[in-house]
Amino acid sequence: MAAEEVKKVVAKKVKEPPRPEDLALDVASQQMITRSREMEIETIFDRAQTMKPCNIGAQGTCCKNCSQGPCRLPLPKGGIEGEDTRKGLCGATAHTIAARNFARMVAGGAAAHSDHGRGVAEAFLAAARKEVDDYHIKDTKKLLEIAPDYGVDITVEGKDGEILDRDIDEIAVEVGENALAQFGQQNGEVCTTLRAPKARVDLWRKLGVMPRGIDREIVEIMHRTHIGVDQHYENLVEQCSRAAIGDGWGGSMIATDLQDVLFGCPYPVKSSANLGVMKEDHVNIVIHGHEPLLSEMIVQAAELPEMIDLAKKNGANGIQLSGICCTANELLMRHGIPLCGDFLQQELAIITGAVDAMVVDIQCIMENIATVAQCFHTKIITTNPRARIASGDTIHIEFDEHTAFEDAKKIVKTAIENFPKREKEVMIPDERHDLIAGFSYEAVEYHLGGTFRGTYYTLNDNIINGRIRGIGGVVG
Repeated sequence: MAAEEVKKVVAKKVKEPPRPEDLALDVASQQMITRSREMEIETIFDRAQTMKPCNIGAQGTCCKNCSQGPCRLPLPKGGIEGEDTRKGLCGATAHTIAARNFARMVAGGAAAHSDHGRGVAEAFLAAARKEVDDYHIKDTKKLLEIAPDYGVDITVEGKDGEILDRDIDEIAVEVGENALAQFGQQNGEVCTTLRAPKARVDLWRKLGVMPRGIDREIVEIMHRTHIGVDQHYENLVEQCSRAAIGDGWGGSMIATDLQDVLFGCPYPVKSSANLGVMKEDHVNIVIHGHEPLLSEMIVQAAELPEMIDLAKKNGANGIQLSGICCTANELLMRHGIPLCGDFLQQELAIITGAVDAMVVDIQCIMENIATVAQCFHTKIITTNPRARIASGDTIHIEFDEHTAFEDAKKIVKTAIENFPKREKEVMIPDERHDLIAGFSYEAVEYHLGGTFRGTYYTLNDNIINGRIRGIGGVVG
């Protein structure tokens, strides 16, 4: 075979990487994927092409819950409805193993989301007790609205039988204490689940999936999925439902309630999104993660005249905040802070070369951002003791609600002082899109009926009569 023919054969065998437009619909992401390849920086888009998932692991029938395994079981012949023939060393069937694996995923997700709620409840209670200087009760109307759901009276009977308003601080403390109690509660029902429609609550009770306490249901999943405990997949999935309701109607709902009271209910605000919201001549601070406790303080710190002056002394024209993931959504709803990207764009944001600091707390943070940041001047700042990053050269500035504002100022100052250290050319895509966010249920009620007639009646009525065909929910 001639040399030229050999080259042609080899060229055919070498698989070309997928085009950026085949990996992402977003133009800004396509541009950054192209740049990452030119700079030989690996991102999630590259790893997704080279990762080869195990077929048995993908179908959820690989068990690693004890030291005898791992036990790898193919699905039964005939699929999930087929008869179990192969078993793990302990005799566990594929159905049992799949249910256990799924249950542990539910436990992990419920624990992460609900622990967010616990952190907010602790900060809320500290604010209510006047133990912190940086947090205050902002939305007393929302506090009075939710208090009865937590079993807290908002009025008291006076000496002469007249009904008097209770002190707002007393209400706040009691709400905070009762909210925190839902996590460790061992019996009864998580109080916020009773907000669900009566028919739904009755069904949950009938099926035995009403959560008794947020933490209890998560711990029970871990107990049931230990070797030799629960070996009935339907019984395991029932416990998954109990833990999931405890999170969604418990820990996560508590977080939403108390954040609204602390920081104010969101109302529609205009903003923008995508990588193009960053500014080359500004200090760019990207806030990424899940909790708004620190990010609220960073917004205040970045607006201080002393910080603006420091940014100008370091050669910038100002400070540009933007966000990624859930923390970004909180800042967007209340302050109009733009989104610079979603979960898949966190590495790409750094590859612009414009990010002076990416501040992360908990959840959704890729470990590889620390590796990508080493190719640029970007500082990765971790702030939560639950979520440290071993890779790269990260900075840890631990956030404490008792020193929240000072911690935030330290973070902003670190980003500002990093601005002059930009070495590589900045490349910010032009893509940015206008949006309106902040449609809390209070805002929706107001827009449907005004101050005195706020209700969902208008919306419900027009869905019932067919004028509105339905509502689409995009949930990350």
